[in-house]
Amino acid sequence: QVQLVESGGGLVQPGGSLRLSCAASGSIFRINDMGWYRQAPGKERELVATISSDGRTNYADSVKGRFTISRDNAKNTVYLQMTSLKPEDTAVYYCKAEAWARVGFGPLSYQGYWGQGTQVTVSS
Repeated sequence: QVQLVESGGGLVQPGGSLRLSCAASGSIFRINDMGWYRQAPGKERELVATISSDGRTNYADSVKGRFTISRDNAKNTVYLQMTSLKPEDTAVYYCKAEAWARVGFGPLSYQGYWGQGTQVTVSS
């Protein structure tokens, strides 16, 4: 079992910055890819950024040059530094981890795990 706890969301003015954090805990053997997704009202959840265990990153075109994803493997934590925020960035942001983990006393299992989501609102 893996738990993901997010923090850092809130209200910010256009052009401002926020940093989101997501810490994973539980019976983790290895975390592979981690990422951030977002969902605005009435829209589908979309990928924002991903980062592999060795640090390779990918970004949605809409956030390239403005957002930076990073991770601290020793802390099982992924970050999303958001700058030059726009009103269209307003959404619930979700952390995701792909990991090998043990559920209860069972064998290792490879699954995707999601955080609870944190609200980011960009408005003047």
